Amino acid sequence: MQEVVGAVSLGSIYLMFALGLSAAWGTIGILNFAHGSIFMFSVFVSHQALQVTDIPIVGLALIAVVVGALLSFLTQALAFDQIIKRSANEHAAETRILIGGIGVAMIPLAIAAHVTKNSPFGLQSAATGIEVWQLGGVRISSVQVATIVCALTIAAALGVWLRRSRQGLALRSLGVDTEVASLMGIDRRRLAWGTMAFAGGLAGLAGILLTLNLGAITAESGDSLLIKAFACVVLGGVGSTLGVVTGCFMLAFAETWVLTQTGGLWVEAVSFGLIFAVLLLRPQGIFGREEVRRV
Repeated sequence: MQEVVGAVSLGSIYLMFALGLSAAWGTIGILNFAHGSIFMFSVFVSHQALQVTDIPIVGLALIAVVVGALLSFLTQALAFDQIIKRSANEHAAETRILIGGIGVAMIPLAIAAHVTKNSPFGLQSAATGIEVWQLGGVRISSVQVATIVCALTIAAALGVWLRRSRQGLALRSLGVDTEVASLMGIDRRRLAWGTMAFAGGLAGLAGILLTLNLGAITAESGDSLLIKAFACVVLGGVGSTLGVVTGCFMLAFAETWVLTQTGGLWVEAVSFGLIFAVLLLRPQGIFGREEVRRV
């Protein structure tokens, strides 16, 4: 039972991180390879703020959300928008955005690695206020409860917003046909800015909660999480909120099972194996739809 609690908590971290990645990729067509670096740098800024003064966990989470949203917004406005303007077509823009995202990711990674000298950094003084409860034979912390509640609430709210609100429907229409959506008066750039800011804010929140759960992260921690989030999105289906939820918890439970059976030797291979299997057996993902081309 303790393993189940750990898997649900881990899946919730993956979910918060992957939701933003999926929302941007499935609607505005941006696969942001700087997402993992933004996740890490949000925690790094919170860590630096904690060295100056005592800040409660809620304050640290707020700092991380703001930093993540700001970095993601600036990445879209100053890098990706400029790439799109100068690209001949969408295909060329997608390729350049992938490369541009990798380049952008190197900047915060280099800053954090230089300041910390590649040493792990965490939120130790804030973590002292974390409560741990014993329920039967199961131990669960207040951070794990907050992680699970936040992830499921945000996923449910995002799913409802995308299907019921005017702006959500407009955003989904961009994922179907950008050109037709633009002709209908939908402002792609403003929606892209908001989507990227939302994704960055979620990455920052996921970073704080994961760091509180693990104790510390490194400058490279965002890279491995990015691969796992990519696996979750591909597994569930790009653009499907339910698919991301399913993919994240499937990956978390698979990793937990492998960890208990092999001692952790094959955990990192699980995400790559899932990506490979899904691309072979069901390229559109579990809840994804096959692409329809009209001529």
